[in-house]
Formats: sequence, structure tokens, C-alpha cells
Amino acid sequence: MEKTQLIIRPARPEEAGLVLEFIKKLAVYEKCADEVVADEATLYHSLFVEKSAEVVFAEEGNTIVGFALFFHNFSTFVGRKGLYLEDLFILPEKRGFGYGKALLKYLAKLAVERNCGRMEWICLDWNKPALTVYRSIGAVPMDEWTVQRLDEEALKRFAQD
Repeated sequence: MEKTQLIIRPARPEEAGLVLEFIKKLAVYEKCADEVVADEATLYHSLFVEKSAEVVFAEEGNTIVGFALFFHNFSTFVGRKGLYLEDLFILPEKRGFGYGKALLKYLAKLAVERNCGRMEWICLDWNKPALTVYRSIGAVPMDEWTVQRLDEEALKRFAQD
């Protein structure tokens, strides 16, 4: 049987619900399914009206096997925008075929085309399969840096004080 070609393509506005499905699958994998508060309408508005972020799908035949959600940030040190990968997820039964690496390569090419100075993302420290892939493509951990976050409630509280 011939292997079906993988196509990576931008998500379409009518696929906002599919984006949400993949976000929920990722949240289950990351053991934080209860943290997903996004809904289809909010994603539609954020992705396709405001264009705050972009989504690409990895498609094998007529089956979506993975997705990546990204946006541009800015590096003051580099003086140029960067590509920030927020989420990347491949269906469990489709892992090990190079689809995640293909998504990363697609995004790297996009970053180069858009004159980005770098591409960055975070990864859970227990996600050894992903970390192995990242090392294999030349990504290096930023060991001296920690992620800081104000969630929505803390943000509102701090803004009012």
C-alpha cells in the first residue's frame, strides 16, 4: 500500500471547531483538560477576524492528523519579529511518522520567509518524545529562563490595584 502524502495547510474559517477539537486533545495529553475555556466563536474571532494567531493543519489524505498554532512576537535584542509556536499536536496513532517534524520544518521555512529572527516555544519537561525531536532539529533549551504567567484572574486583580 502506498503511503499517503502529508499536506500542511492553513486552517480555514469554517474549521474553527476543528481547531478547538485539537486544542482539547492537546489539553488532555498535557493533563490540563479542565483549563480549556476557549469556544468555537472566540477562536473564530481571534484567528480569522483579529488574526491574533495562525493555525496550520497536517493532513494525510482526507484526515487531519495534527495542528500547530503560532503567532509573531518581537525580540528587542534581535530587533525583529520572531515566530512563537504556542501549540503543536499530532494524533497519538500518527506519532512516529515524522509529522511533528514536518510541521516544525514548515514553520521554520515560514519564519525564514517572514524574516523572523528566531522561532521559540515551550515544552513540558516530562514530554521526552517531543524533547528528543526538538534536540534532533537543533533546538536548545533556555535553562536560565523561567516562564512567568498572570492568569486572567490575577491579571484583572493586578490591573485594578
